[in-house]
Amino acid sequence: MNSMTKTILAALAILGAVLFYLSYFVVDQKHNALVLRFGDINRVIDEPGLYLKVPFADTVSLIDKRIMIWENNGRPVQDVASQVYIVDAFTLARIKDARLFRETLGADMMQAEQRVGARLDAALRQTYGRRSFDAALSSDRATMMREIRDQLREEADGLGIEIVDVRVRRTDLSENVLEQTYGRMRSERNALAQDIRSQGESTKTRMNAETDRTVTEKLAQAQKEAQIVRGQGDAERNKVFAEAFQQDPEFFAFYRSMQAYAKSLGSDGTTMVLSPDSEFFRYFGDQKPGEAAIPPAPAPAQPAQ
Repeated sequence: MNSMTKTILAALAILGAVLFYLSYFVVDQKHNALVLRFGDINRVIDEPGLYLKVPFADTVSLIDKRIMIWENNGRPVQDVASQVYIVDAFTLARIKDARLFRETLGADMMQAEQRVGARLDAALRQTYGRRSFDAALSSDRATMMREIRDQLREEADGLGIEIVDVRVRRTDLSENVLEQTYGRMRSERNALAQDIRSQGESTKTRMNAETDRTVTEKLAQAQKEAQIVRGQGDAERNKVFAEAFQQDPEFFAFYRSMQAYAKSLGSDGTTMVLSPDSEFFRYFGDQKPGEAAIPPAPAPAQPAQ
């Protein structure tokens, strides 16, 4: 074998190796593969493995089949009352039909994300526009997310994309509407506080009135009982005096005279102008007992009011 033959064989071996290298490709678990022959789709491979292709005629385009997260943040929407607020949402999607995805979007992930994002904006406006802001923050939130997801699926199915789920992460009022809402909430809380204070003042006034009435009633009852006791004491005292008078009228007259002297002459600066032989001075002179009439006894003291 001459050198020319060796050269030809070596060239053929190299050419065969190159052709073999260009004739196979590997598809892993994360991708589907589109085999394009002169730009047209020849076949779709959705199972991992080693595959062959026609060199120079076929090209392979790998399509990611994993779930992708497309975020849509800061989207302005209006509720049924035309209040503007900001929504942050994200979409979970994957390519379910590689052929349709290639035919409609040219297998361009960036274009797919833009198309789905635009449809998501429209779905957010339609869904939130039928509800109030309170509904967006209540248990109706899960229903709203399902409605948005279903609207996206109608658009995405025609692009070969499956919408797995849609989630609303944040819903906030815009700055001007937020300030108005805070003002309304402050007014409502102030009105509630004023109502509670009014109820407290009413309760305080009622309790004070009831307390004053109870005190007045108890004082009146106590005074009544005191007057009764005082009257009973005076009656008992008069009874004792009467019994004592009946037992020794002369001593009783003397005792009453002493009481009259104490009351009349006991105060400092008292001046009395009376005749020395007045009946009032009966026990100051040398009259004998029984010579003069007994001075009248002073009237009993009046009960204290």
